[in-house]
Amino acid sequence: MYIGRFIVVGPGVGAYRVSSRSFPNRQIVERDGTLTVTPTPDAPETDNPYIAYNCVRESDGRAVLGNGSHVDPITEKLDMGYPARDALATALLSLDYEKDDYDTPRVAGVVGAEAATVGIVRRDALLVEEVSEPTLVATYEEDDPRAFDFEAATADAAAREAYDADFEHAVCAAGISVDDTVETSVVNGDDA
Repeated sequence: MYIGRFIVVGPGVGAYRVSSRSFPNRQIVERDGTLTVTPTPDAPETDNPYIAYNCVRESDGRAVLGNGSHVDPITEKLDMGYPARDALATALLSLDYEKDDYDTPRVAGVVGAEAATVGIVRRDALLVEEVSEPTLVATYEEDDPRAFDFEAATADAAAREAYDADFEHAVCAAGISVDDTVETSVVNGDDA
């Protein structure tokens, strides 16, 4: 099944995976503590504004992850002292779903050592909820947050498990773990 981009968030662990039929020539790179989705060096040129963005950022011992430019304002709101629920709701509502041919939803999560919050904005809804177990939400098919069997406890394991998840068109994945610090890991298609 093709579910597009997805996140898994739970207390202490999370993951983000790029799955794509249209733009598979992408990778995740680390830049000054931020994980960014970028085209690979051999990717065809495009003017699509949705294929390059920060997908994981840290804020005060928590990790923010998501499938687009909304990751930055969520992080900024957390840095200003907003609760995770309010930071997610404010940014997702402000930016809304992507205005592309598919009305692609925006998915995002905030992962702390003891708490996690997941959110999605799609054409017909804005959902934000605190979760106590690993929870999946995706841009297509799986666009209602649901509990998800996710065993990873480390950033490396989370990136690998997300990349290897049984959904079509894996491109790259990021994993995060949060304890005393935020740890990140990346699996790109050429690493697989």
